[in-house]
Amino acid sequence: VNRMVKLASQPRRRPAPPPAEDATTRERLLDAAHAVFLQHGTAGARTQDIANTAGVNKALLHYYFGTKQALADAVFARQVHEFFPRIARIMGDESMAIADKVHAVVREQIDFHTARPYLAPYLAAELHADPTRLAAVLRRSGPPPLDVLDRQLAAAARRGEIRAISARHFMLNLIGMVMLPCVMRPAVSVRLGLSREAFDAVIDERRRRVPEFFLAGLRP
Repeated sequence: VNRMVKLASQPRRRPAPPPAEDATTRERLLDAAHAVFLQHGTAGARTQDIANTAGVNKALLHYYFGTKQALADAVFARQVHEFFPRIARIMGDESMAIADKVHAVVREQIDFHTARPYLAPYLAAELHADPTRLAAVLRRSGPPPLDVLDRQLAAAARRGEIRAISARHFMLNLIGMVMLPCVMRPAVSVRLGLSREAFDAVIDERRRRVPEFFLAGLRP
């Protein structure tokens, strides 16, 4: 009896993955989840559909991620770690003019969210429901390198080319102008009577309109 009690009190070991699976299985599942999320969104996606798309059984999906929520978090984390370094490279490029950075940041954001329309609403919903979980993912990306941009903005303001503005407000304003319609995509689409194709066309048009509007607002 004592032996049975002792065994029952020990934590269960996680079963080993099936030997037929290799190290690419996790990435294949993430790719499959991305494809299913594109079609159905995170709320409407089923784990069975994701497993079918990846060509594995559902038990294997649960082995690697446990729940659909954990899988969605993993998809988000992978996308964040792909996206933020691109923006960091733009901000940290001392040879790139401010106007060129505005166009580049807008282009990167629109390309990113157009390819992942489910991601911005998911991010907003999850940060509201549990700020700590996804905030931890964002923190792992590290702080944005704003020192170069701060120096450029300060120098341009001294020359009278732009209004004085900090790099933080510069980035908040610029990212917000692109990000907000993507976060509010379902509401914006209903309110403005936009089909999926029409919404995508509006967002694509903002590649030109946002930089024009933003740079006009910087002029003294």
